[in-house]
Amino acid sequence: MSLVSTPAIVLRTYPYSETSKIVRLATRDYGVQSAIAKGVRRPKSPFGAALETLSEGVAQLYHKETRELQILAAFDVTELRRGLAGDVGRFAGAAALSEVMLKMAPPAPLPAAYEAFILGLDALASAKPGQADAMAVRWLWLLVGVLGFAPQLDSCVRDGNDVSGAVAFSAAEGGVLCANCAGLKPPTRLPPQAYRDLRALNDESADIPTLDAAHAAAHRRLVARFIRHHLGEIEGSRAIDIWERGSWIS
Repeated sequence: MSLVSTPAIVLRTYPYSETSKIVRLATRDYGVQSAIAKGVRRPKSPFGAALETLSEGVAQLYHKETRELQILAAFDVTELRRGLAGDVGRFAGAAALSEVMLKMAPPAPLPAAYEAFILGLDALASAKPGQADAMAVRWLWLLVGVLGFAPQLDSCVRDGNDVSGAVAFSAAEGGVLCANCAGLKPPTRLPPQAYRDLRALNDESADIPTLDAAHAAAHRRLVARFIRHHLGEIEGSRAIDIWERGSWIS
């Protein structure tokens, strides 16, 4: 077992005993790790107050690859992100991102996923009023893509043909379908504007689309359905459910 240091974000904590907690961390260098924070619930704990959900900092871990539960020696906070908790829509989106990271990122180095997660949280925190919902949709798509499940949007996922007009989308097949492949009863029909918005939401460099409440809800359902199908372990997860069913546009 060696003492290692890595940038990390607190995903979730659980009581372990009267004095300790189990902490789930997204780390840049070791993926998602579980660690016991001994004595953290004592009033005089040196780092107990730092272990808030979505806190970012540098974690020091006694780490051994063959162990499922590491030991958290210290957590030096650099960003608490308490501003996200001040807006229920932003926090719901951040919780959905955290849940995808928690359940689907491996316990192995995946720095691209860690960076996408941080960028998503920062984008939610700085989103303009009325854009937090679309921003959460965008970064869920982008995080899922980094984890290896990016949807195919430029051509038909089944036969590779160009798509135009009223496009269909299949969560099961992982992308859009042309008219011939979609048939008379497509899984999800995307009108032209919805298709353009979906492509923009999957492009970090594109302007964030302006979505009214009904269209934002439709895009939430689409990405949630995609996540549940391709990352099956997350089905029924509470944060995704709450975010998908809410109404976050003020």
